[in-house]
Amino acid sequence: MPQSVMFQPYRSGSRVLASRRALPPARFPLVPPGGACGAVGGGWPEMAAAGPARQRYLLLLAQEHLEFRLPEITSLLSLCGGQFSSQQEVRVNSPFWILNIPSEEMARGLMKRTVCAKSIFELWGRGRSAGELYASLENYPMDKMLPYLQPDSTYKIHIHTFNKTLTQAQKIKKIDALEFLPFRGKVNLKNPEHIFWILEDYGTDPNNVPEEPFDLYFGRWIADGQRELIESYSIKKRHFIGNTSMDACLSFIMANHGRVKPNDIVYDPFVGTGGLLISSAHFGAYVCGTDIDYNTIHGLGKASRKNQKWRGPDENIRANLRQYGLEKYYLDALVSDSSRPIWRKGTLFDAIITDPPYGIREATRRTGSQKESVKSSERSTENHIIISSSYHLSDIFFDLLKFAAEYLVMGGRLVYWLPIYRPEYTEEIIPRHPCLKLISNCEQMLSSHTSRRLITMEKVKEFK
Repeated sequence: MPQSVMFQPYRSGSRVLASRRALPPARFPLVPPGGACGAVGGGWPEMAAAGPARQRYLLLLAQEHLEFRLPEITSLLSLCGGQFSSQQEVRVNSPFWILNIPSEEMARGLMKRTVCAKSIFELWGRGRSAGELYASLENYPMDKMLPYLQPDSTYKIHIHTFNKTLTQAQKIKKIDALEFLPFRGKVNLKNPEHIFWILEDYGTDPNNVPEEPFDLYFGRWIADGQRELIESYSIKKRHFIGNTSMDACLSFIMANHGRVKPNDIVYDPFVGTGGLLISSAHFGAYVCGTDIDYNTIHGLGKASRKNQKWRGPDENIRANLRQYGLEKYYLDALVSDSSRPIWRKGTLFDAIITDPPYGIREATRRTGSQKESVKSSERSTENHIIISSSYHLSDIFFDLLKFAAEYLVMGGRLVYWLPIYRPEYTEEIIPRHPCLKLISNCEQMLSSHTSRRLITMEKVKEFK
């Protein structure tokens, strides 16, 4: 059974430092071993979790793709065996969220996948002022602190402020104020066993930065997220790209929304240059795709890069996966029309992750006949020549949802982009299918009037 995860996002802070001096032992006793974690004053909202007590973790998130963060974290926690409780307080624009997670193992599992979060910490204290933070730390159970404060251990302390830069003297002063904590180990700035962070939030308005932070946190660093994947998989360095190759960060977000896991089979019916296959393969899934464009599938024709006229002899999807050491996960890419599925009947795919053509930079096409413009009574199957004809957006998404309902395994996910004209947008225009449940709907702005929405759906009923 999945374990319930309480969710409490809050606002807060960013900048870094390590302590250069060892802090003296505690001047007064903290909560005795086995003591309960006390409530913090000052009007902090508390959310009680049913069942056994859970450790609180502070999640530090990147301030980009804000709408995509909650669905990603929710999907990854469910992949790790957890789930959110029905009661949630979400501050979408905050870089700091508080999660009540059943185990540190689950927290580490989350960070092995997320590209929206930077780091996660075991939360020892929080407050709206320095006094509240120190009072919260005094109430933190001693038996949870002591394993990380032993005399034979090493540590350092970072300062992280959001929306404000502190001087070195200010940072040292804040670290020295924690002298009441029983740090008995030695300071090691280069390779410490334990890293502790002070995190401060100065709001999100760069033109109105307060003197004192709105919120303060102190915690033990657990793990970093996978933000480095954005640079290492950047399309600027990729061997084979096209006009609409997906940004690396969004590709990994889509794979996480789709809950892609090792040994899954992931399919992209509009595969293009295979950018979405790469992110899924990175997470251990076997990948395949189809596309109607023969030249793209075979890496032929004009290049998309500046100052390069034609594609090279080894510019293709397989070469892209080989570039990242992922070729063993590549099944194949076929020239095929997504409106006329070529697959045998049955549930074949664990996830379908795709970016359909919108007809802007890439035309929407499907196979057709030279006779299609003739009245139906005059149509003939003789001399049928496969050519491409227009493929309306409504037909693309109707066919895509029908295909997903038929070929996804139960619980499998469909993740795709839906183009939107914002002045006319309502939730009613999102395509639906009785076998698919809408999981999330996240907007990426393209202009003042246009955007695209990342739609995630899960198969909940058998296709008939």
